[in-house]
Amino acid sequence: MTHKNSSPHILRIGLVFTIALTLAVRASAEWKEKVLYSFQGGTNDGSLPVGGVVFDGQANIYGALQGYGSGSCTPIGNDCGAVYQLSPPAQKGGAWTETLIYEFQGKGANDGELPNSGLIIDKAGNLYGVTAYGGTGNCTLLGVAAGCGTVYELSPPQQQGGAWTETILYSFPTTKQGYLPNGNLVLDKAGNLYGATTFGGTKDGGCNGFYGGQCGVIFELSPPKKRGGAWTEKTLHSFANIPDGAEPNGGLILDSKGTIYGTTYYGGYNCPHNSNQGCGTVFSLTPPAKQGGAWTESVIHRFDPTNSYEAWPMAGLIMDKSGHLFGTTHEDTVFRLTPNSKRTGSWTETILYSFKGKGPSYALDAPLIFDSTGNIYSTAYAGSGGSVDGNVFKLSPPTVNRGVWTMDVLYSFGGSPDGAHPAAQLIFDMHGRLFSTTEDGGTGTSCSGYCGTVFEVWP
Repeated sequence: MTHKNSSPHILRIGLVFTIALTLAVRASAEWKEKVLYSFQGGTNDGSLPVGGVVFDGQANIYGALQGYGSGSCTPIGNDCGAVYQLSPPAQKGGAWTETLIYEFQGKGANDGELPNSGLIIDKAGNLYGVTAYGGTGNCTLLGVAAGCGTVYELSPPQQQGGAWTETILYSFPTTKQGYLPNGNLVLDKAGNLYGATTFGGTKDGGCNGFYGGQCGVIFELSPPKKRGGAWTEKTLHSFANIPDGAEPNGGLILDSKGTIYGTTYYGGYNCPHNSNQGCGTVFSLTPPAKQGGAWTESVIHRFDPTNSYEAWPMAGLIMDKSGHLFGTTHEDTVFRLTPNSKRTGSWTETILYSFKGKGPSYALDAPLIFDSTGNIYSTAYAGSGGSVDGNVFKLSPPTVNRGVWTMDVLYSFGGSPDGAHPAAQLIFDMHGRLFSTTEDGGTGTSCSGYCGTVFEVWP
């Protein structure tokens, strides 16, 4: 398998002691699947959904699209992107209704362009996300004024059928504060937002030269004290590449003490087959003891360069009630990190499952989720069961001590008119059904590889 290049997030438009477990695969009756909506592309609809979806209290679905607009957005002539709503049918078995609730205008209008994450939603129904480019910043790409990216909010209309209101909460002004934000934001109890930029920062670690060489940042956005005021941005950490991390993925998580955990696609050990870029890391950021102090970064795991099938995490992490971290690498593995002790700060990695040698091609690019009994669910971008169009799978924990985790393929995508190539986090509804997006497939024929879908699967 070939790995993705140094800008994996945008080209879709953009050691501690290791315990090896015996692996197990078992046959499972496939779940049912339904394509809720196939994006059509062209001038009347969007394409290329990025990130997963969220629900509001009325069971409407929301997500973001990278493909929509005039095609004139900088820096390389891409569409500006849009945010969509899917409303459930009035009668069982009916069609879902799609509405584009916001169309990005791009840097020329001091707006964001090219959404580069899924959405999160707060209790009031406001949506938050990031765009890779646009805004008022002075960043350039290939000599073109591109903007450094934005964090945006969409507020629902006060009356049904009204227009949504977009607010740019923050435009990254220069590469120093971050460039090319990506991945889902996370919201804490105080209303602060946390996220990542792929490039930018204050340390030139020799990362992608087109973006200046800086290797990305973790940032915090704090809401204004008075309504209508400006949000305040703080850079919590600038990555420096080997032996530090490089190109963080977003999708951060917070523990009960406010410590941030995440992954970087590069950095860490110098992979022998990927010179000077590294195989990726898992890191933590600990808040300061006193307000206004510096956050402390620790690399808690560097992926092993001697194992080419354990490299390049593309998604974030999840945490169980015991404080264990779980994640995936692009190259075939699902892993767990267990803290050894608070005193030493060391962690032990366990490979829960490896897809190596079990199909034609594998790429684990989506985050994991838990159900209430500790099973793990995710998608493979191109995967097992003979399907190169990807699948939805479940990992079940062992029933006895030191037992093996077992993998079930719940659904294998078949390509158009079905979906193809899922790369976003799944989400449960209240009935235990899983929802997400595929980047390709569907019935829209105006896109290369078709235009993508929103789907659900259920037992």
